[in-house]
Amino acid sequence: MTTDPAVLAQKIQAIDETAGAGGAGGSPGPNYNVAPTSTIATVVRRHTEPDDEPTRRIRAMRWGLIPPWTKASDDGRPDTKGPLLINARAEKVTTSPAFRNSAKNKRCLVPMTGWYEWRGEKGNKTPFFMYGADGEPLFMAGLWSTWRPKDAPPDAPPLISCTIITTDAVGPLAEIHDRMPLSISAEDWDRWLDPDAPIDEGLLRGHGDLDRIAIREVSKLVNNVRNNGPELIEPVDTQPEQATLL
Repeated sequence: MTTDPAVLAQKIQAIDETAGAGGAGGSPGPNYNVAPTSTIATVVRRHTEPDDEPTRRIRAMRWGLIPPWTKASDDGRPDTKGPLLINARAEKVTTSPAFRNSAKNKRCLVPMTGWYEWRGEKGNKTPFFMYGADGEPLFMAGLWSTWRPKDAPPDAPPLISCTIITTDAVGPLAEIHDRMPLSISAEDWDRWLDPDAPIDEGLLRGHGDLDRIAIREVSKLVNNVRNNGPELIEPVDTQPEQATLL
């Protein structure tokens, strides 16, 4: 994600709440190689007062959902010895114990410049970058949750975390990987985010902005999370003998 949260807020008519987001690990900055547990920008729609109209807000969250019932470790942090919940399958979000409560009224959008996926045999995989062909961010369906230790004071800021929903890949994307993030079109943002309405399961079966997504091969520098810069999303010049693979 390379768009500044403040700029994103202006683009989508939202309130930027990421400044000083201590509960999520700080305000997210440009990141070309986002790793699990990183702080990322998300979009929610919430009330200021119980009866007012909910508004869009940009919030910083930890990527990797922590369910509220997660126990605290000795250092007061969540015990995350199990798998990192960075993704949630669209087919299971309403039934899985880890996700079903969030699916009721804690749905978010995860904006991204694009995402990486790899194709090929283990040890020789080729990375690809999927991105918005129009240069605008893509908005993926997500879920979020709040967590705090049982003995935390009531005014202690919670740890806010999120997961990205995935669905079956289709078209050219399916030639690279069998799953893809579930994109939500702009006209459906508020319906997806509505904190007062049940989840629209029709959106879980759609493909949103599929027609906006383009694909290009990129450098294997992305395979190392310590590499983080614009060169990671630059296209790789493909040799003639490789062209038949694309």
